[in-house]
Amino acid sequence: MPELPEVQTTVNGVKRYVAGLKIRAAWTDYKSRFHAGKDNIQDPRYFRSFRRRVIGAKITGASRRGKNVLIHLSNSFIILVHMKMTGHLLYGAYKKAGATWAAIGPGPLRDDPFNRYIHLVLSLSNGKSLVLSDLRKFAKVTLIETARIDASLHISEHGPEPLEKSFGPEELRAALSRRPNAPIKSALMDHRLVSGIGNIYSDEILWRVGIHPLTRVQTIPEKIWPAISRVMKETLRKGIDFGGDSMSDYRDILGGSGRFQSTHNAYRRTGERCRKRGCGGTIRRLVIGSRSAHFCDKHQKLIK
Repeated sequence: MPELPEVQTTVNGVKRYVAGLKIRAAWTDYKSRFHAGKDNIQDPRYFRSFRRRVIGAKITGASRRGKNVLIHLSNSFIILVHMKMTGHLLYGAYKKAGATWAAIGPGPLRDDPFNRYIHLVLSLSNGKSLVLSDLRKFAKVTLIETARIDASLHISEHGPEPLEKSFGPEELRAALSRRPNAPIKSALMDHRLVSGIGNIYSDEILWRVGIHPLTRVQTIPEKIWPAISRVMKETLRKGIDFGGDSMSDYRDILGGSGRFQSTHNAYRRTGERCRKRGCGGTIRRLVIGSRSAHFCDKHQKLIK
């Protein structure tokens, strides 16, 4: 699932390539009985309402809240996109071929197989389109009044943003301490405590700071929290700088791969030698609350 750096990379792409363009048409082939009656374009009735409101509106900008892309419109609405497991937004020239859409011309939009599962198309005033590729069809797209975005049930339970300047060591400790008995790995990934961190970046943060993922939040000494906070911010910013992580199927708005996966020290490196200088440990994998955790069996200490 795209995490904070991937979502922020997408937001940056929307602001760079799509802001200022009008939506001329909207198409989807999402149709899920599971979403019937929900405010999600996977419900055909909701999509009809969605389409009426977005056509003719100008895209004025984009922002991020947690793992949600927020596309701001000139008519005081926001399109909220949660890319879920396999979704990613793409921008380029597309044409409809029968019941499906395909990118025009060579390049990653057309040639990368992960970019071919088009289930939402917003046709734009410059002749190009903003589309959503979603292999497993789990993505969420909804429309929210701008004035009500903070109260929306889609984001109202999200915790603070980890990259905010005001979110320092004390704030991080206070947020995660709402689950004092939780493993630090689980607490970092709980969007109600802190927004946007998932499997990849929690593994990398804990590897760098040298804490075992099963360490309970309440056992972490006060003196260690500044290091956790600093490493968390550095790791997330590095993810953004590298254009996100494309070890799985995430792609940026032009269909290209991110490069953060080339820097992994823990995530999905099970059985490999630890890269920490002088460590000599081995990366192990365990399951915590149905989620995988990758860690070094030597330098990542379980604090009791």
